[in-house]
Amino acid sequence: MISPFSLQEAQLDDLTEKILLPPTDPNAEVTQITGYKLVYVDGACPRTYRVYKAHSMIGVIFQHITHWSNAVDKIRYAESVDAAVGLDDFMTMTGYFTTATEQPPTEEELLDKEFDALTSEDWERLKRYVPETRDLVAA
Repeated sequence: MISPFSLQEAQLDDLTEKILLPPTDPNAEVTQITGYKLVYVDGACPRTYRVYKAHSMIGVIFQHITHWSNAVDKIRYAESVDAAVGLDDFMTMTGYFTTATEQPPTEEELLDKEFDALTSEDWERLKRYVPETRDLVAA
Protein backbone atom coordinates (compact mmCIF):
# COMPACT_ATOMS: atom_id res chain seq x y z
CA MET A 1 0.00 0.00 0.00
CA ILE A 2 1.32 3.43 -0.93
CA SER A 3 0.68 6.12 1.64
CA PRO A 4 0.03 9.73 0.54
CA PHE A 5 3.23 10.71 2.34
CA SER A 6 5.41 8.30 0.35
CA LEU A 7 3.75 9.43 -2.89
CA GLN A 8 4.45 13.09 -2.05
CA GLU A 9 8.02 12.19 -1.14
CA ALA A 10 8.54 10.37 -4.46
CA GLN A 11 7.12 13.32 -6.41
CA LEU A 12 9.37 15.72 -4.49
CA ASP A 13 12.43 13.56 -5.27
CA ASP A 14 11.56 13.62 -9.00
CA LEU A 15 11.20 17.41 -8.90
CA THR A 16 14.51 17.87 -7.06
CA GLU A 17 16.37 15.67 -9.52
CA LYS A 18 14.99 17.62 -12.50
CA ILE A 19 15.83 21.01 -10.98
CA LEU A 20 19.40 20.09 -10.05
CA LEU A 21 20.49 18.66 -13.40
CA PRO A 22 24.01 19.92 -14.22
CA PRO A 23 24.62 21.50 -17.62
CA THR A 24 26.49 18.36 -18.69
CA ASP A 25 23.46 16.09 -18.13
CA PRO A 26 21.90 14.91 -21.43
CA ASN A 27 18.41 15.52 -19.98
CA ALA A 28 19.14 19.13 -19.04
CA GLU A 29 17.66 21.84 -21.24
CA VAL A 30 20.79 23.88 -21.97
CA THR A 31 20.98 27.08 -24.00
CA GLN A 32 24.43 28.29 -25.10
CA ILE A 33 24.96 32.06 -25.27
CA THR A 34 28.23 33.90 -25.70
CA GLY A 35 30.39 33.02 -22.70
CA TYR A 36 27.58 31.37 -20.69
CA LYS A 37 25.35 28.30 -20.44
CA LEU A 38 21.73 28.69 -19.35
CA VAL A 39 20.14 25.63 -17.74
CA TYR A 40 16.35 25.68 -17.53
CA VAL A 41 15.09 25.08 -13.99
CA ASP A 42 11.33 25.60 -13.99
CA GLY A 43 8.46 28.02 -14.51
CA ALA A 44 6.33 29.23 -17.36
CA CYS A 45 6.36 32.99 -16.86
CA PRO A 46 8.94 33.77 -15.80
CA ARG A 47 11.05 30.82 -16.85
CA THR A 48 13.98 30.39 -14.47
CA TYR A 49 17.49 29.54 -15.71
CA ARG A 50 20.71 28.86 -13.81
CA VAL A 51 23.64 30.71 -15.41
CA TYR A 52 27.03 29.00 -15.72
CA LYS A 53 30.30 30.67 -16.63
CA ALA A 54 33.01 28.11 -17.34
CA HIS A 55 32.13 25.35 -14.85
CA SER A 56 30.70 27.57 -12.11
CA MET A 57 27.12 28.61 -11.53
CA ILE A 58 27.01 32.38 -11.05
CA GLY A 59 23.29 32.86 -10.37
CA VAL A 60 19.86 32.79 -11.96
CA ILE A 61 18.07 34.80 -14.63
CA PHE A 62 14.40 34.95 -15.54
CA GLN A 63 12.69 35.00 -18.94
CA HIS A 64 9.50 37.07 -18.83
CA ILE A 65 7.16 37.55 -21.81
CA THR A 66 8.59 40.96 -22.72
CA HIS A 67 12.04 40.97 -21.14
CA TRP A 68 14.77 39.18 -19.18
CA SER A 69 15.89 39.95 -15.62
CA ASN A 70 18.42 38.57 -13.17
CA ALA A 71 18.35 37.89 -9.45
CA VAL A 72 20.51 40.84 -8.36
CA ASP A 73 19.24 44.05 -9.95
CA LYS A 74 15.97 45.64 -11.00
CA ILE A 75 16.98 46.14 -14.64
CA ARG A 76 14.93 44.76 -17.54
CA TYR A 77 17.08 43.35 -20.32
CA ALA A 78 16.09 42.77 -23.96
CA GLU A 79 18.27 39.67 -24.41
CA SER A 80 19.29 36.72 -22.24
CA VAL A 81 22.99 37.46 -22.77
CA ASP A 82 22.49 40.99 -21.40
CA ALA A 83 20.84 39.65 -18.24
CA ALA A 84 23.66 37.09 -17.82
CA VAL A 85 26.37 39.73 -18.35
CA GLY A 86 24.61 42.07 -15.89
CA LEU A 87 24.55 39.26 -13.32
CA ASP A 88 28.19 38.40 -13.99
CA ASP A 89 29.29 42.04 -13.74
CA PHE A 90 27.42 42.52 -10.47
CA MET A 91 28.86 39.36 -8.92
CA THR A 92 32.39 40.25 -10.04
CA MET A 93 32.08 43.85 -8.85
CA THR A 94 30.95 42.76 -5.39
CA GLY A 95 33.76 40.21 -5.20
CA TYR A 96 31.28 37.37 -4.70
CA PHE A 97 33.35 35.01 -6.82
CA THR A 98 36.58 34.97 -8.76
CA THR A 99 36.68 35.04 -12.53
CA ALA A 100 37.52 31.98 -14.60
CA THR A 101 40.93 33.46 -15.53
CA GLU A 102 42.16 33.39 -11.94
CA GLN A 103 43.62 30.40 -10.13
CA PRO A 104 41.20 27.56 -9.31
CA PRO A 105 40.14 27.39 -5.65
CA THR A 106 42.36 25.48 -3.26
CA GLU A 107 41.13 22.29 -1.63
CA GLU A 108 40.60 24.24 1.60
CA GLU A 109 38.37 26.70 -0.28
CA LEU A 110 36.48 23.79 -1.86
CA LEU A 111 35.76 22.43 1.62
CA ASP A 112 34.01 25.72 2.42
CA LYS A 113 31.73 25.53 -0.64
CA GLU A 114 28.17 24.28 -0.48
CA PHE A 115 27.66 20.62 -1.40
CA ASP A 116 25.54 21.44 -4.49
CA ALA A 117 28.05 23.99 -5.76
CA LEU A 118 30.85 21.44 -6.20
CA THR A 119 31.54 20.08 -9.67
CA SER A 120 32.64 16.53 -10.42
CA GLU A 121 36.19 17.85 -10.91
CA ASP A 122 36.01 19.46 -7.43
CA TRP A 123 34.93 16.13 -5.93
CA GLU A 124 37.81 14.33 -7.63
CA ARG A 125 40.27 16.87 -6.23
CA LEU A 126 38.79 16.51 -2.74
CA LYS A 127 39.00 12.69 -2.92
CA ARG A 128 42.77 12.94 -3.44
CA TYR A 129 43.25 15.74 -0.89
CA VAL A 130 45.12 14.95 2.33
CA PRO A 131 45.09 17.91 4.74
CA GLU A 132 48.29 18.89 6.47
CA THR A 133 48.17 18.03 10.17
CA ARG A 134 50.79 20.43 11.44
CA ASP A 135 48.16 22.86 12.76
CA LEU A 136 46.09 20.23 14.59
CA VAL A 137 46.39 20.23 18.36
CA ALA A 138 45.04 17.51 20.64
CA ALA A 139 42.67 18.81 23.27
